[in-house]
Amino acid sequence: MKKWVAGIATAALLGSLGSGTAARAELVDRVAAVVNRDIIALSEVQQRAAPELSRINNPDPKKRAELRVQLMKTALDTLIGEKLMEAEIAQLGITATEAEVDQLVDDVRQQNNITDPKQFEQLLVGEGLTMAAYRDMLRKRILRERLLRLKIGPKVKITEEDLKAAYAQYARLESQDSEVHARHILVSVDPKAPQEQVDAAYKKAQAIAAEARRPGMDFSALARARSEGPSAADGGDLGWFKRGVMVPAFEKVAFTLKDGEVSEPVRTNFGWHILKVEERRSVAATSYDEMRPKLEAKLANEKSEKFLEQYVAELRQKANVDVKL
Repeated sequence: MKKWVAGIATAALLGSLGSGTAARAELVDRVAAVVNRDIIALSEVQQRAAPELSRINNPDPKKRAELRVQLMKTALDTLIGEKLMEAEIAQLGITATEAEVDQLVDDVRQQNNITDPKQFEQLLVGEGLTMAAYRDMLRKRILRERLLRLKIGPKVKITEEDLKAAYAQYARLESQDSEVHARHILVSVDPKAPQEQVDAAYKKAQAIAAEARRPGMDFSALARARSEGPSAADGGDLGWFKRGVMVPAFEKVAFTLKDGEVSEPVRTNFGWHILKVEERRSVAATSYDEMRPKLEAKLANEKSEKFLEQYVAELRQKANVDVKL
């Protein structure tokens, strides 16, 4: 449901372009679902699920298959919800101007430091998208945001008591948490690489991890010699970081390792990482006044998601939805 929450993160929009290559599906396209009279094609589901599918890092083929099925189902549910909302948008006469779409395109370019519009269009083409198709995608996002503001916005109310309770929980967790100083070794693999390449890179990473655990092994020297990442010259040094800075899979491992411990290979979009935590230290909680805007936004998102789930469920009950996937 998070993909539908009001408030477009323009910096993330360009990141979603990576899913465009899935439109060039090798499988014969077929109908995944029918929503009233609208068809959702299998290629649309594959395109929507592509970023998450590329992050599957379980070496067990059976579990990979199970995760793929779940991610495809989630993507299809998301698309069904969007189709239902599009029907509501049309019925309510909600619109967006060309100028508003222009502004959002400019925001995306600026957030990604792309000053040349032609370069931006070339990037879209490289991902299998035309500018017209991308603008249509942005227009739909604007319209859905407006629908959600209309239908869900009035229900989302944040009280001072809510904020103080959220801060108390944050401060309690923060006082128990820490930040870590870590190093890593990267075995690079393209997120769209075939499974054989992913598996080969995993075996290579496993061998490096075993080497890193040898008594007396200098991890920083090993990183300089074996890492394929930009931090290799610095011995794989990532410096100090708190939770919420690194990608979730990377962060989860980093904060469960003991000082001096070396991890099993961890998959991200860059490849397989072997982590070592050098040391950790406690961190002081940020003040209530500084945290208040972040907490307010967090609570608003959480409440929006709750009401959104209810709203989409109501739309789905009234619609004719035939899932064929």
